[in-house]
Amino acid sequence: MASSVLAAFSTQMNLIFLLPWLLVLSNTLVGVKPVIAQLNYFCPNTTGNYTGESKYESNLNRLLYRSLYNDGSNSIYAKASKGEDPDKVHGVFLCRGDVAPKDCQNCIDVATDQILRVCQPKKRAIIWYDECLVRYSNVPFTSTLDLAGGLVMINVENISQPEQFKGILIAMFNNLTTEATSVNNNLKYAANSEGISLSQELYRLYGMVQCLPDLSAVDCLNCLSTAFGNTPSDPIRKGCRVLFASCNYRYELYPFLSPGGRGLEAPPPSTSGSQINKDEGGNSSKTKLISIIIGVIALLAVVLSGTSFYLVKRRRQIEKEADESSQEIQFLNTVVGTLGEDFPNDDFHSENHSRSKEFPVVKLDLVRAATENFSEENKLGEGGFGPVYKGTLANGVAIAIKRLSRTSGQGLKEFKNEVVLIAKLQHRNLVRLLGCCLEGNEALLIYEFMPNKSLDFLFLDSRENEILDWRKRLHIIKGIARGIMYLHEDSRLRIIHRDLKASNVLLDKDMNPKISDFGMAKMFSGNQREANTNRVVGTYGYMAPEYAMEGLFSTKSDVFSFGVLVLEIVSGRKNTGYLSEDGQSLLNFAWKLWREGHGLELMDPCLSQSCVAAEITKCIHIGLLCVQQDPADRPTMSSIIFMLENDPQTLPQPSQPAFSIGRTVMRPAEPESNDQLCSVNEVTLSILSPR
Repeated sequence: MASSVLAAFSTQMNLIFLLPWLLVLSNTLVGVKPVIAQLNYFCPNTTGNYTGESKYESNLNRLLYRSLYNDGSNSIYAKASKGEDPDKVHGVFLCRGDVAPKDCQNCIDVATDQILRVCQPKKRAIIWYDECLVRYSNVPFTSTLDLAGGLVMINVENISQPEQFKGILIAMFNNLTTEATSVNNNLKYAANSEGISLSQELYRLYGMVQCLPDLSAVDCLNCLSTAFGNTPSDPIRKGCRVLFASCNYRYELYPFLSPGGRGLEAPPPSTSGSQINKDEGGNSSKTKLISIIIGVIALLAVVLSGTSFYLVKRRRQIEKEADESSQEIQFLNTVVGTLGEDFPNDDFHSENHSRSKEFPVVKLDLVRAATENFSEENKLGEGGFGPVYKGTLANGVAIAIKRLSRTSGQGLKEFKNEVVLIAKLQHRNLVRLLGCCLEGNEALLIYEFMPNKSLDFLFLDSRENEILDWRKRLHIIKGIARGIMYLHEDSRLRIIHRDLKASNVLLDKDMNPKISDFGMAKMFSGNQREANTNRVVGTYGYMAPEYAMEGLFSTKSDVFSFGVLVLEIVSGRKNTGYLSEDGQSLLNFAWKLWREGHGLELMDPCLSQSCVAAEITKCIHIGLLCVQQDPADRPTMSSIIFMLENDPQTLPQPSQPAFSIGRTVMRPAEPESNDQLCSVNEVTLSILSPR
């Protein structure tokens, strides 16, 4: 009994002593600036770059940190220009119409700093935040309709009674557009809310439209109509926001604008319920006083427990985010550090400020949602790195996610290698990296999705193999060659892939080949041509002999792998696992046929309708040149492309390929000679031999 009394007294004393701190805490929380959320940024690559310490950079800094900054104290919109052509810079900021000037200024401060971080050194850029946008350009734009950006953000929840809701939404949008382009023509902004009933439930629909004030009424109407036309309608969602350079609009089923802001007044207080009569008796006053005291104590207890719960939860969240952020930063720093070690005289160190753009980091929640939590139905396959999944983003775009397996022989080094190289290299025949994720125990790479899978699947699936006529196969061979030549000779880094094989050649919807999987790749600097390693990586059957046996690799190692690929594509057979009737590998079988003058017998029988004898013979010849024993005898990728694109009078005679030892096994007989299935005058034969 005494302990319970003491406990109650202690609780009451704690509440009394904590009351001032709760008041301080509430005042502090009220005074904290809200987090300014960045929505998107757009820095087009086609508009050119400016250089450091140039006149353009000086004018840009004067524009952002003087003219626009000074105009932000009492306005939601300002435009300015600095300098003279060709280094003249034009800029604007625009805050949402309901935002108070102080909050507008805070948003501009953040946006001004961030736009230089993410878009330097582009001459044109725009960045959107929840409450404002900042834009600059080397050409005037304030009175010109511009639909750049085009970001659509949606609430993932569907709406009940979509047709009824769509009609209400269209009506509100039309009213807001009319108000923005006529009533508020100088501001080009309108917002409103209205109560609606859906499935016997009451909601309140909030909407807002806004254009750059200098835009004409007609251009504003066209911009908003285009934005509204981008609203997903099948199914329609509970909320949507569309951002363009010249306008934006938004609707939600919850209030998202500042209370009492322009165009959206706070709802009036409710008048329902009975009036409270004035008490006349002393007992009634005492009763009310006691009730108030009890209510205050109860309220304080709820506030105290709620505040404690919130602070504990928030602390854990901050610690988790800090840990994840630290892991990502450590990873990116490791990446940049590696580049610095490999290229001490290059300019990579100057790019540290833009690494967030070079290494886009994707949140794990987004990847889980896109892959339905890595479901087996979305699994595309599995390689040395780990499983690969297909994912679909909220906007319908398909992606491919490579997930590092915990049992994989590859790890952070290969993960880092892949991100570094693909982020630095851009070519139509290299797979495009969209982002990466290092969160918790997950290491993920996100790529563009290749609907036709890899070249490997085409060899395994006879039906797909038949689809690949000679024209498509030659297109694939040339595309692979261009991609490798870019790695060896045309990029600012000299890259040796070291794992070029059929499963690492992906095919897009138009059957364009894209080289992937750079986890094993090696960068060369300066005039370096050859290197040695104690760790031989790659796939047997595609590895050059000097690499497999001595650890020596160079650009000629990739040339060997390319030669194997060419012979595989021509024959429709894989070098790994293939043995002829006398136990020879595909390379030696091709060499035997070539030496006997029957090279066309190597051709895939599926090509009998579409083959061009001279082209196939030339590709077999090139393939054999690439797989010669001595690396010095193999051609470079530039000479290979010349041979593929032209008809040289004579080609060097190949020597016997590497790995000539075979095994004696019993195999079904090879198909009869295909020499007569193709015409020798470089046109296809229309009469087919039965198979």
